[in-house]
Amino acid sequence: MSLTVPPALLDQAERGDIADEDFVRCIRDSLPYAYQMVEGLSGRLETGDVDPGLVFADNRVEPPDEAARGQLLRAMASDSIRAALERHFGVRLAFQNCHRVAAFPTDSAADEQHARFTSVRAQLLNQSPEMVNC
Repeated sequence: MSLTVPPALLDQAERGDIADEDFVRCIRDSLPYAYQMVEGLSGRLETGDVDPGLVFADNRVEPPDEAARGQLLRAMASDSIRAALERHFGVRLAFQNCHRVAAFPTDSAADEQHARFTSVRAQLLNQSPEMVNC
């Protein structure tokens, strides 16, 4: 299961639309590793703590365990979770594998680097034998 949904939020969903902040709270509580990853990348992006010449912040560190890896995969694989995190943090997310997530600014100045990061070439170059089962 991707999220642990409190009964009150489930009741609210059965009655109609859900406020973004309620959904994001559910994501934060259910997938804390993934939430903290995106929060940290957004913070780095906001403060300019990015590699020289880049406009995005990315993570290259493997998750500490399988539970964390699963959280990240569930967050990035769900369109609604990923979109809610993007709206909440004001970023555009890109995902290459079980740990390589990047946060990009939402303006068009990042389009070229986003296209490079999400290219087939970048995907192939980011592979390694150690990551076969990630």
